[in-house]
Amino acid sequence: MKSNAKIWQWPSLLLLALLFSFTAARAQEQQRQKVFIMEIGSEIDPRTNRYTQLALDEATRVEADHILLKLNTYGGAVNDADAIRLRLLEYPKPIYVFIDKNAASAGALISIACDSIYMAPGANIGAATVVGADGQAAPGKYQSYMRSIMRSTAEANGRNPGLAEAMVDAAVDSTLSADQVLTLTTSEAIQHGFCEGQANNIDEVLQKLNLQDAEIIRYELSTTNKVISFFLNPVISGILILIIIGGLWFELQTPGVGFPLIAAIIAGVLYLTPFYLNGLAEHWEVLLFIVGLVLIGLEVFVVPGFGVTGISGITLVFLSLLLIMVNNQAFDFTFVSSERLMESLVSVLLGMISAVIIVVLTWNRVLGSRALRRVTLVNTFDSKEGYRSSNSVEHLIGKTGIAYTRMAPSGRVMIDDNVYDAQARDGFIEKGDSVQVIDQSTFALRVKKV
Repeated sequence: MKSNAKIWQWPSLLLLALLFSFTAARAQEQQRQKVFIMEIGSEIDPRTNRYTQLALDEATRVEADHILLKLNTYGGAVNDADAIRLRLLEYPKPIYVFIDKNAASAGALISIACDSIYMAPGANIGAATVVGADGQAAPGKYQSYMRSIMRSTAEANGRNPGLAEAMVDAAVDSTLSADQVLTLTTSEAIQHGFCEGQANNIDEVLQKLNLQDAEIIRYELSTTNKVISFFLNPVISGILILIIIGGLWFELQTPGVGFPLIAAIIAGVLYLTPFYLNGLAEHWEVLLFIVGLVLIGLEVFVVPGFGVTGISGITLVFLSLLLIMVNNQAFDFTFVSSERLMESLVSVLLGMISAVIIVVLTWNRVLGSRALRRVTLVNTFDSKEGYRSSNSVEHLIGKTGIAYTRMAPSGRVMIDDNVYDAQARDGFIEKGDSVQVIDQSTFALRVKKV
């Protein structure tokens, strides 16, 4: 009997062992660490700023345990670097940075905001002096601010604040000459406690952190953000500018048609939205563009002829398109390089010139199209056919007639069996509506609907 009981015990023990193994494996899987990897490999600007915000939001969503930033930059805008610095310091999970070659200027500030720094062989960190558009050191107030945030950031992560300040101002470190600021190589950074170790790649960084078996999540921009990046391409921006300028020109030349203005507005939205979402378009720049469109709309639909309103609107649209491409801060162009300003100017001018060329090449064809003939007045009128000039028709003021064509706002009216060029005072007038002559312009009667 005892031997039979032992035989029956074996399957039970085996089942318990299997159950224990499964439970342990499941617990180990649940406890597996997640490492979220993001990369900065370009200038620090509003686009980089937004990228880090999106990446950290995604890291929070996937419940990552560690963040690893791969960095290679020569620096950029101080205000954007400061925003990134604060975001990294305040993030609740540990953040490590792998400097792949360069962490200069704003890149140095971002690096020391991370919990641990690892550097590739031959990499450098430092040279954080603030420079202006001409490449020379910015005024003292900017240097003072940069020294302050470099020092406070170093203190927050237990690094030498004096060395951090020396990356901005040589006067802080007596070993540096007057025209030098501190830049550390990989070995020097390790020696001074600014770097936790050297690594050739991200895999080696993970090994040093004992995270080689962790689940790796590499951040990639969503489809929406890829589309936004697509429209930030200078070539695409130039095409959109071409459509904006071309559409406005066609609308001014054929007032009331509508679709050229609609095309210009759509292109304007596609142009403005990516720059605005990436922080390049300030609120006042967007407002400038909208005011310009409103003035052009008034010129087309309200104010007869082409004068101050239309010219002002086109000027404002041009200025807004130009300034949106330049990373200024509320009219402060201290850190806007002349090269960047010239690039922006060239892009806008090329778009405008291309629009003019297309208008010149296609104008006659567009005027001759059936679609345009249906909505605009493009014919000449012979007196033999019953048409009369309005140059000497003062006697018609106060008379009534009918709209011979749709007036949007220009068109033709019939009064006493004669057809005259005319312009609606307010809005559109449909064909067949009763009208009354209220005034006379240089080339047409001005009428209102009655």
